[in-house]
Amino acid sequence: MLSIIIPTLDAADTLDATLDALAEGREAQLRHEIVVSDGGSADATLQIARRAAARVVTGAKGRGAQLRAGASAAIGDWLLFLHADTQLAAGWVEALERFRASSGAEGRAGYFRFKLDADSRGARRIETLVRLRCAVLALPYGDQGLLIARAAYDAIGGYRPLPLMEDVDLVRRLGPARLISLDHDAVTSAARYRRDGWWLRPLRNLACLSLYFLGVPPNRLVRLYR
Repeated sequence: MLSIIIPTLDAADTLDATLDALAEGREAQLRHEIVVSDGGSADATLQIARRAAARVVTGAKGRGAQLRAGASAAIGDWLLFLHADTQLAAGWVEALERFRASSGAEGRAGYFRFKLDADSRGARRIETLVRLRCAVLALPYGDQGLLIARAAYDAIGGYRPLPLMEDVDLVRRLGPARLISLDHDAVTSAARYRRDGWWLRPLRNLACLSLYFLGVPPNRLVRLYR
């Protein structure tokens, strides 16, 4: 049984497409559930989730807290964490099953290949930088999804209720040897890059990561990240 956990906050603009991409699971007769963990949306997010037959849990705002709450509510023995503005490319079920059937998968975590839904040189540059970050630093972010067995997730303590860097915190506890690329695309909305700039947004993200490694608490970094 697979539980797909999606944290949301006013995600109506992107959630429909994210859930539509997951319909492949039904078509492939994959045993799964979708858990939407909401932090207080004021738009149509919850209506969209329920229309797609997702189970909705509500709680405190903050992605780390929402991911943790979603995992606590999930019933699957495998967990797939996915952002509300990220669509898994067609063929994701096969990539998922290939990983789950691989030797030692129960003690590892898989992540997807980062891709932006924009046709620009800036988008391709950012995708290249993400590939380098994953290869050199073993730091996939949450917008690449994370597939992990429940037992392995529980063994490392799960997501901590951090407002930012919850994904970095978790994969660092997993360690590079247990992180595996699924070699399949997860396509994320480029809206923030279009809004903030193809250079400025990556630089801001890098600044947040650097300050986090220097010990600045995530609750202070949130102001810079937005």
